[in-house]
Amino acid sequence: MTTDLPTAAGRGTVRRLAGTLHRRPRLRLALLLTAPLLWLAVLYLGSLAVLFVSAFWTTDSFTSQVVKVWSTDNFHALFTTPVFRQVILRSVGVALAVTALCAVIAFPVAFYTARVARPKWRPLLVVAILTPLWASYLVKVYAWRLILSEGGLADWMLTPFGLNGPGYGLPATVLTLTYLWLPYMILPIHTALEQLPANLLDASADLGARPGRTFRSVVLPMVLPSVAAGSVFTFSLSLGDYITVQIVGGKTQLIGNLVYSNIELNLPMAAALGTVPVAVIVLYLLAIRRTGALNSL
Repeated sequence: MTTDLPTAAGRGTVRRLAGTLHRRPRLRLALLLTAPLLWLAVLYLGSLAVLFVSAFWTTDSFTSQVVKVWSTDNFHALFTTPVFRQVILRSVGVALAVTALCAVIAFPVAFYTARVARPKWRPLLVVAILTPLWASYLVKVYAWRLILSEGGLADWMLTPFGLNGPGYGLPATVLTLTYLWLPYMILPIHTALEQLPANLLDASADLGARPGRTFRSVVLPMVLPSVAAGSVFTFSLSLGDYITVQIVGGKTQLIGNLVYSNIELNLPMAAALGTVPVAVIVLYLLAIRRTGALNSL
């Protein structure tokens, strides 16, 4: 009998605790979110804070050791050194170009998979879109290096038209990044188009609207939030990438390459350069949010 009393008491405690959590959904939600939010605050936000603070340190020019003295020289160099300005602007331009190309390519693909293809084929098409994501990042980039190489597949396909492949450089970087991040744009647009009520398209046609007017007035406003959501992925992933440009970019440099090259020589400058993509992405998110494109997500 004595061994059953603690067991019964423990069961009663568990029941009271379960009842308390059932009556207080906010407490239950807080307990569920405490661990992941703590992980986010300590590891992610904490590391960003350390990155930002270390960007104000300096480096001894003789020993290359970090000197923990407060200074704004690194940020001053970012905006006054022509090389840094050019690389930052080039990186933002590449991210915008990749995002625009992904949106232009993704929309017809998503429209076909969501509205034109037979229903039984749509899951298979979605799987086909996701299949490249299962392959290794490096394998895909090196495959594009072979395609774009001199005498490669790109040259072989364009030679009959009197043209040559882009080779290695900035166009090759944009093209490769577009291929890498295209599924992240197709999937949200596919989902939005799949949920688009067919009666809206029929009503637009009955009212005499042509396909172009239907696209501008009916389809685009309802799909725009999904395009904005996909652009967050394509823009941020392209802005922070530095491996692709090393493999297919030739002599082109993006901001990730500068961060990588300064880690060993000048860690505070690398930290200052690393804050630039974070600031640009935050501004990009604020700009998208201000347009109202994310309100319906």
